[in-house]
Amino acid sequence: MPHGVLDRATIQALALGNPPLLEEYLSLEEQLQPNGVDLTLRQVARLASAGWMGSAAAERSISEAVILEFDRGGWVSLSPGPYLVTFNEVVNLPLGLMALGRTRSSLLRSGVSLHTAVWDAGYRGRSQSLMVVHHPLGYRLQRGARIMQLVFLSLTRADSQGYLGRFLGENL
Repeated sequence: MPHGVLDRATIQALALGNPPLLEEYLSLEEQLQPNGVDLTLRQVARLASAGWMGSAAAERSISEAVILEFDRGGWVSLSPGPYLVTFNEVVNLPLGLMALGRTRSSLLRSGVSLHTAVWDAGYRGRSQSLMVVHHPLGYRLQRGARIMQLVFLSLTRADSQGYLGRFLGENL
């Protein structure tokens, strides 16, 4: 595989491969982009407690989250503030790929941002990201909306073991 950012055709081939790069997508054709794939909204949660980060893994706790309900039309109204979003798609990264997530520009143009970490080679799971509604009037989102583009990068050399952190297999 060539090194660099994967193109649409390569992502599609990997998504349809065995094991698939992506699972549980809503519409691969609609979600594929020239330089990545859009991830869609499964769930939104309000952060309900403080978290903390010490110098050791045992001295770390993530904030508790309270899941918000979608209305009968599948919409949720968000006031300004931070939220934890869960994506529909399950990502299965081989040892030679990593990924970076970027907020869709339609969200940014409405005062909403997504903050992400690196998807390391070898990661498998249904990821979550931090969404921040900056707009003072809030924002409405519908379940299944395409909110983030995941960009895949081929490593110069495949990692020998891959991601082994606490979020391996998350939300499966």
